[in-house]
Amino acid sequence: RRSGQYTMNHDHSKKTPDGASFDRSGSQDSLDELAMDDYWKEIENIHETRGNNHEERVALVVKEPDEGELEEEWLKEAGLSNLFGESSGDSLESMVFLSTLTRTQKAAVEKRVETVTQTMRKKNKQHQIPDVRDIFRLQDDSKGKVCDGSEPSTVRTSENKNETQDGTKGPKFSLGMDEQKNPLEDMPFSDTDINLEISFAEQAANLKDSSVGKMCKGGGGDTLLPNFRLPKDKTGTTKIGDLAPQDMKKVYSLALIELTALYDILGTEFKQQKAVKIKTRDSGLFGVPLSVLLEQDQKKVPGTKIPLIFQKLIAQIEEATLETEGLLRIPGVATRIKSLCQELEAKFYEGTFNWENVKQHDAASLLKLFIRELPQPLLTVEYLKAFQDVQNLPTRKQQLQALNLLILLLPEANRDTLKVLLEFLQRVIDHRDKNKMTLKNVAMVMAPNLFTFHGLGSKTIEQSEFVMAAGTANVMRFMIQYQKLLWTIPKFIVNQVRKQNTERQKKEKKDKAMKKLLKKMAYDREKHEKLEKTPNDADVPQGVIRVQAPHLSKVSMAIQLTEELKAGDVVARFLSQKSGNVQTLKKEDVFLYEIGGNIGERCLDDDTYMKDLYQLNPNAEWVIKSKKS
Repeated sequence: RRSGQYTMNHDHSKKTPDGASFDRSGSQDSLDELAMDDYWKEIENIHETRGNNHEERVALVVKEPDEGELEEEWLKEAGLSNLFGESSGDSLESMVFLSTLTRTQKAAVEKRVETVTQTMRKKNKQHQIPDVRDIFRLQDDSKGKVCDGSEPSTVRTSENKNETQDGTKGPKFSLGMDEQKNPLEDMPFSDTDINLEISFAEQAANLKDSSVGKMCKGGGGDTLLPNFRLPKDKTGTTKIGDLAPQDMKKVYSLALIELTALYDILGTEFKQQKAVKIKTRDSGLFGVPLSVLLEQDQKKVPGTKIPLIFQKLIAQIEEATLETEGLLRIPGVATRIKSLCQELEAKFYEGTFNWENVKQHDAASLLKLFIRELPQPLLTVEYLKAFQDVQNLPTRKQQLQALNLLILLLPEANRDTLKVLLEFLQRVIDHRDKNKMTLKNVAMVMAPNLFTFHGLGSKTIEQSEFVMAAGTANVMRFMIQYQKLLWTIPKFIVNQVRKQNTERQKKEKKDKAMKKLLKKMAYDREKHEKLEKTPNDADVPQGVIRVQAPHLSKVSMAIQLTEELKAGDVVARFLSQKSGNVQTLKKEDVFLYEIGGNIGERCLDDDTYMKDLYQLNPNAEWVIKSKKS
């Protein structure tokens, strides 16, 4: 009966005549009231499972920030706290950082610095308070070639009118990449291509100024989500996990500024929530912070990135079969879930828990309970609201871009756990013919578990409007459907990181040179020229790279670059030298890495064209190693 009802709903949603209302990807159009049935049933199940237990929970208070506090926090998060306050003199690092920002990113920073400085003046803090325009002017003076030579920028956020348009506009910034052209002019990108080469906020600003603003309409059936794809990038696609930690820190700052700029351009408020610290359990399974869980799990299984209980519950569900009708939708019996919970707490780590007693629907209920009981939501207190607000963005593509940036902002433990969850949900959906759990149904059932959060008071979403519920289900649908795209680091951000590294190296070289010059001019010049030479220059002719492979039998090889040579070919060439310990390494575990030059370290996908990448980073060293080492 249920499955019949859902087929009807799908047909109904496809035939909705009101095409015009789809322009805003409206949640209400996408997911009609009948199809919301699963959502409200899940809310009921959640209440039933909580039972009396709920009263014991300490609600996590979300603090209402004072004026300017949010912006101050934002600048700290973006790594720009030295633009104000006591340390405002020490901003060399920030100047390098600011020089790589796009116009829209710069406008977002300007807006927040302006608010903080006004607040400080009001409070009459005895700090050095720079004028927002001086920051950018100063930075312009220190760097001759910041301007991008393009037409004067018309990019302005809606609330950013008077303070920066009084004839003293800050300089425009360029990434030294495709920013010089109007990005929309020669874009070979179709509506369903996700352009990762140009800042998302810049794309939004250009769309706003042109009439190209109409994009992928469509409502709720599984088939109606656009088939977005990433066009091939010759210098390789960068996934989360491919970059070294020091570069990931820069990615985080840039993603935060970019997301804020995108929300500014689209007129959506972007506010990070701030959680007041509460006492949480420091051992156990349910209701324990992810970081604490992982710490105790890593003692048992070194290097594990996903809580063991989470992995085990998914394995338990899959062991039975994913073809069970109503999987994830049909709840386990509430009393049994409660006693299983207690038993798991006592016996899971001892290894004495009897998993044969756990029915499949119980395991699914326990998995959802685990997510709900986290002391802070899986999507974090800071960004939960921003994830919800994705539904308010005008086009599907912009919603996807915002989710991509939000995923980059999650702490590693949350992101890794979310990834494993989304991959599992996709496997459930792959069996929809048998289990009757379509993308829409799974999103409906899972949304309340990720978006209703006990800490924000039990009445959050269930009392708010239908649209809010449908909207979070839509965001859930997006995360499942486009998960492969969401774990990509956009090329324009990687390029900004490269630019920062290059600028920093230049400045460091300059400073070093100056100090040495004062000591010993002639001797220094000679030495400096030697330093300028890359280690490869001496022994490698033009158009050839030297690849190191310390763990393989052939330790090093000079490789001629050709137009068609890919990273995978280089790895294959090394692996074909059969001898020694090479047998133990599987092809899928071994990768070519780009190390140094303008990047810390980057794991290359097999389809990376080496000549193109070499031109982007000629000073890099090339090393083959396994991802584990």
